Parts: sequence; C-alpha cells; structure tokens
Amino acid sequence: MSFDAEAKMQLLFALRSKGVTDKTVLSVMERIDRGDFIQGYFTERAYEDMPLPIACGQTISQPSVVGLMTQALQVTPRDKVLEVGTGSGYQAAILSQLARRVYTVDRHARLVRAAREVFDSMGLTNITAFTADGSHGLPDQAPFDRILVTAAAEDPPGPLLAQLKIGGIMVVPVGQSDTVQSLIRVTRHADGFEYDELRPVRFVPLVEGLGKE
Repeated sequence: MSFDAEAKMQLLFALRSKGVTDKTVLSVMERIDRGDFIQGYFTERAYEDMPLPIACGQTISQPSVVGLMTQALQVTPRDKVLEVGTGSGYQAAILSQLARRVYTVDRHARLVRAAREVFDSMGLTNITAFTADGSHGLPDQAPFDRILVTAAAEDPPGPLLAQLKIGGIMVVPVGQSDTVQSLIRVTRHADGFEYDELRPVRFVPLVEGLGKE
C-alpha cells in the first residue's frame, strides 16, 4: 500500500472516530483528495486530521470538522447551497458532490482564483465561486436550501438567515472570541428559527468587507 493510500485510510478512520458516520459524506471525503487543495510546505500533512495554514492568513479546516459540518447540513441532491468562506475550496468541492449547485464566496480574491483553478482541474462544474463580502450572503441567488459558514460570527448573521428557505438548514460557528465557539445548526420554519448546539469548534472570525490583495 502506498503512503498516500495508507494515509487516506487513516484519515477515514479518524473521521469515523470523531463522529462522521454518514456513509455518503464519508464516501465523498474519500473521493475528494484534500491534497489537491494544499500547496507548499504542508502538502505532506494533507491527510492528517488537523487544520493547516493557507494563503491570506486563512486555514483549511480540520477534515473531521469538515465532515461533521457537512453531515449536520443534511444536503440532498436537489439542494442549492451557499458556502461563506471559500478558503482553499476543499469544503465547496465536498458539497458539490452532494448538492445540485454550490455558490461559494470569499473576501480574498486570491483564494477564489486559486480555488477556481482546482475546481476546473477536477471538473467540478456545479460550483460558482465569487469574491464578495460573505456576511451579506448572495442576495441575487437567494433563497438557498442550505447555507454553510466557515468563519465564526458573534450571532448567526441576519442577512444569511433571511436568505435561507423555509425548511432550510444553516450550519455556522458562533462565538465572541477565537477560544469559545459553538457549532450551531439553524433550521428555518414557517414561524421562526430553531437552533441546535452541536459541538465546540475554533474558526477564524467572519470579517466584513473585502480582503487586500
């Protein structure tokens, strides 16, 4: 068995041990190679269950957290999904295998350009990546069946809640500092929102405005 194959098997074992039990999510995470989204010094650590630094002071999330967030989102093949915080593009690529359409936004144009190149090289044609202030969502494409936020807000952002369909689900890290955050699943009902606290997490903060390139 090659190093890569063994490392990927160990990663899948780590995902299961951390609570990623959805067989469809596990299958997609086995198929989408995290190594394609990491360049430079950290490529040899692509299959470890840990966050890694990428450009613009951002990170590629820990695979088990990606798996747990994806599992919590309960994506179906008919869904139109918004991801706020493209980063490396890894999470969007996984969502693309589960949803009908994925819209992903990031405030850093450099990250969006790099992610688009990876999407193109992998033939992922159902992802549209934008450089935009993700805290405002994408009003032109709303409403969305599912929204995934990969940066922490003090509260679930109002514009994103407004862009969620009735019956839709949003998964978002919520917390006032980078040390105390909770992963929250928000379900929109006809008469309001239901909030479920899932687990403690650590994400970079959700920042308004566009990044400097």
